[in-house]
Amino acid sequence: MRRVTPLLLVATGYAGYRAVRWMNHWGASEDEIGAPYPGDELIDSPADQTTMAVTVAAPPERIWSWLVQIGQDRGGMYSYDGLEQAIGLDIHSATTINPAWQHLEAGDRVQLVPPGWAPLPDGYAFEVSFVDPPHTLVLRQGPPDHPWNGVWTFAVRPVGPNLCRLISRTRTQRKPGVGEAALRALTSLGIPITWLMTRRMLLTLKERAEQPG
Repeated sequence: MRRVTPLLLVATGYAGYRAVRWMNHWGASEDEIGAPYPGDELIDSPADQTTMAVTVAAPPERIWSWLVQIGQDRGGMYSYDGLEQAIGLDIHSATTINPAWQHLEAGDRVQLVPPGWAPLPDGYAFEVSFVDPPHTLVLRQGPPDHPWNGVWTFAVRPVGPNLCRLISRTRTQRKPGVGEAALRALTSLGIPITWLMTRRMLLTLKERAEQPG
């Protein structure tokens, strides 16, 4: 038994590593995982990075029209609305393109959590760092408003006639120190939830963009 236990620990650790890597790179090719995206340059190395992607049978402009609407107080997050509503986030994902939500510019805020939500009474929002319609949207979070220093980039990359790759890239600075290590450990516990919600978001955007009309 004493010999088996270390092997089980190694096997379990490796399986966990592979599972996390799969979730962090769901749907993305090796080229997409290794490619730089706008916003990467804002976060110094070392950094934790994820790249997720989905193929969408629609032109970039169509995908962008849905993507640019994101926000708790706008077109929602295109994920599991029921779960988000169950914890009081009042998120309702759009089912139509709203002309009032078709514009974002640097400095705007994309709200994820509304002010007054008990765990985060001040709410939670990303600042728009860079916009290049219909190809790139970079959202930024960082001190002092947030404990994390990172970016969330959405890239729409044409790969054929009316065919695109919709890519989600996150990059978060990895700082030294016990406190930072504890924060990373705590954040890592949420990887399955983040994967689940982001995957649903990409798939919903795909469904919306591919629908007729």
